[in-house]
Amino acid sequence: MTVALGIPAPRGGARADAADTTGAGSAATVVAARPREAGSGLSDRFGRVATDLRVSLTDRCNLRCTYCMPAEGLPFLPRPALMSRAEIVRLVRLAAEHLGVRQVRFTGGEPLLRADLVDIVREVAALDPRPEISLTTNAIGLASRATALAEAGLDRVNVSLDSIEPATFEAITRRPFLDRVLAGIDAVRSAGLVSTKVNAVLMRGVNDHQAVDLLDWALTGGHQLRFIEQMPLDADHSWSRTDMITAAEIRGLLEERYRLAPDDAPRDGAPAELYRVYDGERMLGRVGVIASVTEAFCSDCRRTRLTAEGRVRSCLFSHTETDLLEPMRAGATDDDLAELWRGAMWAKPAGHGLDDPTFAQPARTMSAIGG
Repeated sequence: MTVALGIPAPRGGARADAADTTGAGSAATVVAARPREAGSGLSDRFGRVATDLRVSLTDRCNLRCTYCMPAEGLPFLPRPALMSRAEIVRLVRLAAEHLGVRQVRFTGGEPLLRADLVDIVREVAALDPRPEISLTTNAIGLASRATALAEAGLDRVNVSLDSIEPATFEAITRRPFLDRVLAGIDAVRSAGLVSTKVNAVLMRGVNDHQAVDLLDWALTGGHQLRFIEQMPLDADHSWSRTDMITAAEIRGLLEERYRLAPDDAPRDGAPAELYRVYDGERMLGRVGVIASVTEAFCSDCRRTRLTAEGRVRSCLFSHTETDLLEPMRAGATDDDLAELWRGAMWAKPAGHGLDDPTFAQPARTMSAIGG
C-alpha cells in the first residue's frame, strides 16, 4: 500500500518507461529509465541499488532541537502503531537475506528510548548474512547501555552533537543534557567500539562560530566529525536556503585554522565527502561534510528507509510511503513484502529536487522519518 503524505508525489511516478527530470544536484538532470528485472534487489530506474537500510525505531525524542521539533514537541505515534521487535527483525532479515542490504542503521526519533533496543541489535546480529549494525543517537542514556549494546553486536555509533558549549547546546536542544551526551560518547569507547562519528548541524549566528572548536574536540578525542547542511525537514517549515550554512562556508570556517585536502579513499556511496585535516604538514585526522542541499549526491544514493510504523521511504524527501506493516500483520509472505519493497524503491526519483522551483517540503519531520 502506497500512502500519500498530503503533498503531491515527486515527478516520475512508478512508470518504468519514462525519463525523470528531478534535480539530482545543482542542476536538473535527464536520466533514461531502465526496465525493471523481476526478483532483483532494491534497484531503481536509474541504476542505483540500495544496500544501506535506515530503520527508525520510534518517533519519540527526549530533545527538542530547534531545527527539528517545536518547543512543545509533536504528537507521537501510539505504541500499537509502531513496529514490534519481531516485526523489525523480520523486515531486516528480509532485507539482508533477499534484497541485498549489507548495512543497517537504527535511528529515531531517539532509538535509545526503545527499551528493547539491545534485544533488537542482538537478534539482527544473529542473522546470516549478518549486516553491519550501527546506531544514530543523541547519546542521552548511552552511558548505561553502551556495553550491553556492544556485547549484543553493535558495530558503530553515530552521535548527533551540534555544540560542546553547554549554553549553546541548551539553546539548540532546549535541554541541559550536554554532560549526559559526553558521558555517552566516553562510554562507547570504554565498551570497545571505535570510530565513533559525530554529526553536527551549523546554524548561522547560533553555533557557526564554534565550528573549529568542535573539530578540535573531535580530533583530540579520535572521533570523525561530520558537518551536515541543515535540510528542510523542520516542524515549523521555517528553513530557508539563504539562512543555511553551506558546505562551502563550512570548509571556509575550518580553513581559517586548518588546511583541508580531499581524502583519496573512495566515497563508495557514503553521504559525507571526507577531507584530511592538516596543521601545517602534520595530518591530524579527517572531517566530513554532508552537503545534501548544495552538493547533492543523489546520483549515488544507496539508502532505503523504514519509518517506525513500517513504511518504506525511497528518499529522505519523499512525499509517498509504501506500507509494509499492515500487509505483514495481515499475513503477507516474505515474497509479498519483498515485492512491495522492490516496487517502492523502483519508483525512487533521480534526485530530491531541492533546486526545482516546485519543490515542496515533506510534511513529516526528520524525527518522524528517521535519519
